[in-house]
Amino acid sequence: MNSKYKFICDPQKRYDFVFLFDVRDGNPNGDPDAGNLPRVDPETMHGLITDVALKRKIRDYVALTRPQEPEYGIFIQSKVALNRLYLDVLYKGIEPPSAVVEEDEELLDFLEKERDEFDFDPETRLLRYIGEGTKIKDILEALKGETEINKDFEAKLKKIAETLASRIKNLPKVGREKREEVKQEMARLYFDIRMFGAVLTGGTNAGQVRGPVQLTFSRSVDPVLPLDLAITRKAVTKEADRRRKETEMARKPLIPYGLYRAHGFYNPFLAERTGVSKKDLELFWEALQYLFEFDRSASRGEMAVRGLFVFRHEDKKGNAPAHKLFELVKVRRQESVETPRSFADYMVATPPEGSLDGMGFAGVTLVRLV
Repeated sequence: MNSKYKFICDPQKRYDFVFLFDVRDGNPNGDPDAGNLPRVDPETMHGLITDVALKRKIRDYVALTRPQEPEYGIFIQSKVALNRLYLDVLYKGIEPPSAVVEEDEELLDFLEKERDEFDFDPETRLLRYIGEGTKIKDILEALKGETEINKDFEAKLKKIAETLASRIKNLPKVGREKREEVKQEMARLYFDIRMFGAVLTGGTNAGQVRGPVQLTFSRSVDPVLPLDLAITRKAVTKEADRRRKETEMARKPLIPYGLYRAHGFYNPFLAERTGVSKKDLELFWEALQYLFEFDRSASRGEMAVRGLFVFRHEDKKGNAPAHKLFELVKVRRQESVETPRSFADYMVATPPEGSLDGMGFAGVTLVRLV
């Protein structure tokens, strides 16, 4: 860990930061309500990027670079249903409700199909339920899934659901103390819960974890012009179309250029609750610095981090209002430039790196990571 990282990796300090990045000939964050065109403020035409989009990239960076470290799991992901991750922790040390399925070839074949809320061992014919439902009808619906079945087969599944529902009643009651234990364990296992927080639900509601790191929407310094370009492919999808055409058309939304600015906040009081470590903070700053290096995509064009300015407070409660510190980082277009098309068309002015005591912000130190 270099000296700069050491200085801004104390979880007991407060940090506010300004994050600058740009995009050239790409779509940094499509709007599904506008045909996936780049998001814009319709009144000013400044570009917008959601905080969720930036957090997704941070999560992806951590998952990519720390795949073997158990405490750096990612909770918000697509491989497993979130309720299942929650229930795995809730039922840790407790055998989940289960039922031995009768020897019925049709039934066994049906249950061997993967389902998020069930674990089935075909050798022992043991079906474990780790879903959130407690009533027979909920468990039955989870068993059926999207499959259309006849009444006789549904009766077999209902019998299993009745067995599981009766055994759920015998599970120990989950009180406030157990819910708090689950929240702490989830925060220990998942980096994004420790840093960003999460809403934990499933069977029993463990409540909300408030994360110490919060990000704003990113807004472009100048207005942007979303384009929706037509592109062609020298190939056809369907055999029936091959004789009458040689290419297919598609659309590609983008902006020619945009420099974006986001603000972020780190709250040490909330960090105590989620168990943020020095290693967590180091990884967070690292992820912001290299946010786009392993997230390349033809649709996103060229994206690059252009500035990361961190204000460190000596007082845990803060030595100055965040908005006053953000005003010290000034970004403006060069006077000779009418239409910016690169980062060189802008000027970024900040105070000298180091203590800001002489500027009236006693106890605040500026660190430039980028």
